Amino acid sequence: MARTQGFDRDTVIRAARTLFWTAGYESASIPDLEAATGLSRSSIYNAFGSKRGLFDAAVQSYLDEVVRPRLQPLKADVVAPEAIVDYLRGLHGAFRNLGSMPASNGCLLINAAGAPIARDPHVSRVIADYRTELHDAIAQGIRARQGTRRAADEPQLADAVTNLVVAAFALARIDPAQAAQSIETAAGLLTVEADAVR
Repeated sequence: MARTQGFDRDTVIRAARTLFWTAGYESASIPDLEAATGLSRSSIYNAFGSKRGLFDAAVQSYLDEVVRPRLQPLKADVVAPEAIVDYLRGLHGAFRNLGSMPASNGCLLINAAGAPIARDPHVSRVIADYRTELHDAIAQGIRARQGTRRAADEPQLADAVTNLVVAAFALARIDPAQAAQSIETAAGLLTVEADAVR
C-alpha cells in the first residue's frame, strides 16, 4: 500500500517559492528550505527529488498562481481596450506601495535570469517562454487598445512596453521608484501611440 504524504504539497511549494523568490535559488540552502517548508531534507528529496525539483515546482506555481492570473485579462478571448492600461496601473501601484504585494522581490523568473541557475538549459527555456508569454499578452492588450486604428509600429510598441516591464521587475529590489518610473514610461508610450493614431 502506497504511503500518503503527511503534508499539503501546494503549501510546501508556496513556502519554497517565497524563499526562492526572496533569496534566489543559489542562496536558498536545504536548511533554509527545511525551515521554510517544515519538511526534513529527506522529505524534500522524497517528494521533489532534489532542491532543483522543488525549485521547478516553485517556478510552475509562480507561473500558475502569480503571473498568469495577472496576465489573464490581456489573454482573454475578448480583451477590453483598457486591459493593458489596467495591467500597467496595477504594476505601478505595486511598485509604489511595496507593502501591498511581494513587489520588493521583483519577478522570480527575471531574478533567476541574472543568476547562475539560468545557465541550465531547462531554466533558460522557462525564462524565455515566460518573456514570450508576457510579450504576447502585452501585444494583445495593445491591439485591443488600438482597435481598428492599428499602427504599423505595433510590434515595436509591444517590444518596448515588454522591455520596460522586464526592466521594472529587474529594478524592483534595488530601486522601486525607478521601477515605477519604467512602468510610467511604458504607459506613456501607449498614450502617445493612441494620440498618434486618432
